[in-house]
Amino acid sequence: MHDHKIENANKQIKSVTNLGIAVNIALSLVKLAVGFLFGSIALVADGIHSLSDMTTDIAVLLGVYFGSKEPDRSHPYGHGRIETFAAGFIALFLVFIGLAMIYYAALDIAKGNITDFRIAVLIVAIVSIVVKELLYKLTKRVAIKSHSPALYANAWHHRSDALSSVAVVIGFISLKAGFNYGDQVAAVAVGLMVILVGVRVAGDCLRELTEGAVDQGTIEHIENIISANSSIRQWHKLRTRMVGREVFLDLHIVVDPHLDITAAHGISENLENTLHEQITRPVNITVHVEPDIHKVRK
Repeated sequence: MHDHKIENANKQIKSVTNLGIAVNIALSLVKLAVGFLFGSIALVADGIHSLSDMTTDIAVLLGVYFGSKEPDRSHPYGHGRIETFAAGFIALFLVFIGLAMIYYAALDIAKGNITDFRIAVLIVAIVSIVVKELLYKLTKRVAIKSHSPALYANAWHHRSDALSSVAVVIGFISLKAGFNYGDQVAAVAVGLMVILVGVRVAGDCLRELTEGAVDQGTIEHIENIISANSSIRQWHKLRTRMVGREVFLDLHIVVDPHLDITAAHGISENLENTLHEQITRPVNITVHVEPDIHKVRK
């Protein structure tokens, strides 16, 4: 069941990421074609940027590929942290994009550059917003379902592209309204938003790398499953941590002291099977069985 969960999640992650690559290629070709046709240097640059977006898509695919490898002697807990590092790379990429947006917008304002928009550029920007926002929603849905930090970060990368196109639309409207720097002001606001997202994703990565527990909702779910087992008289020392998409948990359960080893092991195995069945993400479980005597009760 553990391998089955990982395989299904990997298929969904690869499918949506490959879709992202195809969308980035298509958008870049459209932007480059329209940019050269109408002489828009900004749109040509944006087309090249869309091609560079595939960097994070490739990072996701590599993270999933290497992170899903089976445990070995040098990595007994698996290679899941590789996917976490991929998420960290994308988070830094988001921060870099946000800083670049703010820098170039501020530079334009300082130099007094006024963007001259053509209607074709506006149409391409609107198409980019719609496509990238749909891709963001689809990618985020798969990321949450598969508990993939790298894919979640990449979803926000898609949204950052949509938001940068929103800045173009705002600039067009503000220019028609008589305000020449609407594009740049919107770009600064979008840049700050993208930086905050990058910092948040990086914080989640650091939390995992410093052995942080899983989210409170998952912990409560685990506790409810344990408490629902009538053969377990008491439990304590529940500890959880994440390794990529996989939950590692260990706990102590207290059972009838008159049970033989086989029966006690059966209770432990039943609990493990229930946890595997009811928790959507892969789970690695270690259960320590204790007899129900006074000195071990909490």
